[in-house]
Amino acid sequence: MLDIQFIREHADVVKESQRKRGESVELVDTVLQSDQTRRDALHAFETARAEQKAMGKQVASAPAEQKAALIAQTKELATKVGEYKAQADQAAEEYTSAMWKLSNIVEPEAPEGGEDDYVVVGKFGTPRDFAAEGFEPKNHLELGEGVAGIDMRRGVKVSGSRFYFLRGAIARMEIAMLTMAVDQAESEGFITTVTPTLVLPEIMAGTGFLNAHADEIYRLREPDEQYLVGTSEVALAGMHRDEILDLSNGPLRYAGWSSCYRREAGAAGKDTTGIIRVHQFNKVEMFVYCRQEDARDQHKFLLDMEQRMLGKMELPYRIIDTAAGDLGSSAARKFDCEAWVPTQGRYRELTSTSNCTEYQARRLNIRERTEDGTRSVSTLNGTLATTRWLVAIMENHQQKDGSIVIPEAMRPYMGGREVIEPTTWEA
Repeated sequence: MLDIQFIREHADVVKESQRKRGESVELVDTVLQSDQTRRDALHAFETARAEQKAMGKQVASAPAEQKAALIAQTKELATKVGEYKAQADQAAEEYTSAMWKLSNIVEPEAPEGGEDDYVVVGKFGTPRDFAAEGFEPKNHLELGEGVAGIDMRRGVKVSGSRFYFLRGAIARMEIAMLTMAVDQAESEGFITTVTPTLVLPEIMAGTGFLNAHADEIYRLREPDEQYLVGTSEVALAGMHRDEILDLSNGPLRYAGWSSCYRREAGAAGKDTTGIIRVHQFNKVEMFVYCRQEDARDQHKFLLDMEQRMLGKMELPYRIIDTAAGDLGSSAARKFDCEAWVPTQGRYRELTSTSNCTEYQARRLNIRERTEDGTRSVSTLNGTLATTRWLVAIMENHQQKDGSIVIPEAMRPYMGGREVIEPTTWEA
């Protein structure tokens, strides 16, 4: 949610942000009108309420012959007060509804446009020339099946499309990667946190995921009325709802480890092979609470954390600055790290890091204490490792015989193993 005072004073800035996102510019005027209606209705109610209280005192001290008339007036005024209260409540509800539809204000540096209008910030590493090495690379599913590590067929049998089993060395590789992420995060002061994967509707809404992305979320309806999270960002943001944080010693940082669930609505026909686009996966997510003036520096820090992890995986990758029209409603700016996938001949997203400024914190009422009282904090998030990384690791480190070389930094987490050799399925 945005600051209404900022909207009143800088409506042009908010409208420009809405335009860059490709969202309703008129919504800003709707918010301002509903704000004025709300304030007028509240003033009318408070004025009538004050008059009612004053008349109550008159009744108490009035001579007996005047009390009957005053009581009748009091009853009439009480009816009006009730009407004004209902109008004020309705106006407040319409105002809140309009405010929650507004997306965060895009940082001026974010590119304009949609999904394909990103700007490449930099490229790191060089993709392997498999032709020069004398063989055609296999895709990650062929490799995973060849080392008895990915079983899509039985995943579909048990749970339906886009589900899978990870087994043996590939399952161990995922655990190793996630543990490496936690170790790196802890070395930088992050608090390791295993988070709930079911959250209440007000938490999901507070983080901004029930807007354009609502159809991607699994919902448990009556009697539960809960949502399965698509990222531990949701639970980590909600953890300090309605709290005042102490940020005097610097940002508060969490590394959330959780399973994640996404419906992949609208993904029919996309990435149907393997584990690139699936309904369930595991992830370590960074989440930061910080002072408003520190948010941009923290965003750079999270991006650096992601780059360090990708460096340990020895992957060629690039960083893109996501265009305004492809940002989630909470993000003011987002950078993605995309790794090279040899069999697809293109880069695919492995990480995202977003600066959500005060947008989520206002919706969830998360503040910090200052000399002048309290104010909203800023929140940021970033991926540090997730199941999809296995795709890039396996394809980029494959050998001609179908074996997979384990990145050197990962080997201590896999018992010193250096290579995953082809093997036959036991069952």
